[in-house]
Amino acid sequence: FPWLNSLPRQFYNGVSMTDDCFDCLLPYVSELSRKEREDYVVFTKVLQSIQFLDSATLLDKELIKWAYNVALTRSTLVGTRELRIAPMVDYFNHGAETEAEIKYDQEGNCLVSATKDIPAGSPLRISLGEPKDPSPLFAKYGFLDETSPATYCKLLHLKKEMERLRYEFKDLLFSTGGDVSPAVYDVILYSILEQNDPSLQEQFYQAVISGNEETKNSFHQQYFSYTLDALKQHVDTTLRSLEELSRKAQSLDERTHPRVPIILKHNEFVYNTFLAVQSNLNTMG
Repeated sequence: FPWLNSLPRQFYNGVSMTDDCFDCLLPYVSELSRKEREDYVVFTKVLQSIQFLDSATLLDKELIKWAYNVALTRSTLVGTRELRIAPMVDYFNHGAETEAEIKYDQEGNCLVSATKDIPAGSPLRISLGEPKDPSPLFAKYGFLDETSPATYCKLLHLKKEMERLRYEFKDLLFSTGGDVSPAVYDVILYSILEQNDPSLQEQFYQAVISGNEETKNSFHQQYFSYTLDALKQHVDTTLRSLEELSRKAQSLDERTHPRVPIILKHNEFVYNTFLAVQSNLNTMG
């Protein structure tokens, strides 16, 4: 079984992390990683009811976790519910920019086609998920996409405000170049207005939902200094948290916590992105 023998024996995703690992991550990515492990725990409980598996297999926790990780990280979603693994096709790496895509025909054959002209010697990459935020990929697959152009701004404490404005995490981004997506300003101002003037908050809400850019921009111009101060405070606080979390990770023994290097790498990516945003914000006032 050459393909089976070629598969990794160790994984670095949320399923394989320990509580100490989770404690070295910011709340957003820690939550994503914990969710991966929680899904695995549910799987192991359901597995106990599978009658054709012998007791020796059911008691082999390392084997079960390995098999689960193989299925999780090397499969392709077909439709909305079915996962399939095509040996060799699962070797494709992820890329923020892709050169290939995987499809299945009606007979179940796996087909890989180019999405654009590919020069000789170029990599062949597919998309494994959201290209603008490396944290979900980190939690599920256990790698860091350093080509990602942005990361979620980590305003997890404003999740309800984000949802009310019909935004998703992928909309609230800090770019690696220091830019802040418009949705971030919207969510922060919405929160500020909620604390100070609910009637104005409702007007701003209607402007965002209806796409009334003129009214929305008028609000932003009037309250920009407050939004900027709140954003600066969030960035500064997050940078201090990342420094503390990375120190905690560095104190762990890599022999018992082999995922420390990738955790530090992820924290560094987010830290450098926040530094770029901080530098950009400081020029605004």
